[in-house]
Amino acid sequence: MGRVLVIGAGGVSTVAVKKIAMNADVFTDIMVASRTKSKCDKIAADIKNVKVQTAQVDADNVEELVALFNAFKPDLVVNLALPYQDLHIMDACLAYGVSYLDTANYEPLDEAKYQYSWQWAYKKRFEDAGLTAILGCGFDPGVTGVYTAYAAKHHFDEIQYLDIVDCNAGDHHKAFATNFNPEINIREITQRGKYYEDGEWKETDPLSVHKPLNYPNVGPKESYLMYHEELESLTKNFPTIKRARFWMTFGQEYLTHLRVIQNIGMARIDPIMYNGQEIVPIQFLKAVLPNPGDLGENYTGETSIGCRIRGIKDGKELTYYVYNNCSHHAAYLETGAQGVSYTTGVPAMIGAKLFMQGVWKKPGVWNVEEFDPDPFMKELNEQGLPWHELFNVDLEL
Repeated sequence: MGRVLVIGAGGVSTVAVKKIAMNADVFTDIMVASRTKSKCDKIAADIKNVKVQTAQVDADNVEELVALFNAFKPDLVVNLALPYQDLHIMDACLAYGVSYLDTANYEPLDEAKYQYSWQWAYKKRFEDAGLTAILGCGFDPGVTGVYTAYAAKHHFDEIQYLDIVDCNAGDHHKAFATNFNPEINIREITQRGKYYEDGEWKETDPLSVHKPLNYPNVGPKESYLMYHEELESLTKNFPTIKRARFWMTFGQEYLTHLRVIQNIGMARIDPIMYNGQEIVPIQFLKAVLPNPGDLGENYTGETSIGCRIRGIKDGKELTYYVYNNCSHHAAYLETGAQGVSYTTGVPAMIGAKLFMQGVWKKPGVWNVEEFDPDPFMKELNEQGLPWHELFNVDLEL
């Protein structure tokens, strides 16, 4: 039905490409491209049912990207590279004339600040070109936006309070490791917290607001208020929301390591001179930490991610909790990757599938919650991320 080109060769890409290959009736031709072709070749070698082409490309180089697009002629480019590269890839898509999908919004290389405004600015250019750009099609952002849209469509007349809760109750048996790109992960966690309330954004010191929350099949876990990108789009697209927050769990050992990393300067994103050459401390740290893509084999436990929503239905207050629990071990057995990669890679494939089928396809730049949530929710159940609903329960928040 369509030709898809995936950029990036990390853990999320491993899952997405393997799941794309499992849906070969929709994806007729597949290519995975990255700065390091050997990583792409490794992914392709594990796929037996269809041939996956591979290529080397610098995702910061628009001309290189356009040349690759001209050679492969994709119908959709799935960007699973670094957030710094989003705009370069979107520029290349416009230059060639191909639609676009990503899982994380743009942030500048020299500042730990991510927001959608840079990508939303491309809306008219994609409209004029008749191309679709789907933003934030992972789990959070991604599934959490679809959950919210589904709740608004089926269960609420008015959503008033939204809390996105993200728990990783897994154990990778490493002293310290991040579940996705360490550079992006640490930048995200160490910035100031931010949440939306009564029409304005309020900031907190990093990880200063926290409380225990109970997660299904997991139990109580200390959960920390952070800023996360989908809050920006969800408060825009659901203007009845009075308060929106994002919570994530961290173990004390992880937080201790993180505090040491910050205190000794290894979380710095500005370049320093070392032995006569420039290095960025956090990029060096990334090189010595465990590769997130290699954590799956010994990973136990599960993730639990969902939306806790309070609002009005038929004039009465309603509480609603929709969530997914994902086993790290089950994810590894299916794709060779751990659960955090799985929960991001599967939704990316689903968004790409719905685009190829013409279900999620309209000119412009869109966040996932702006599409019909029903076909996506159906695919989640069929593709390995089944969801569950609880009504009129204590949301704890």
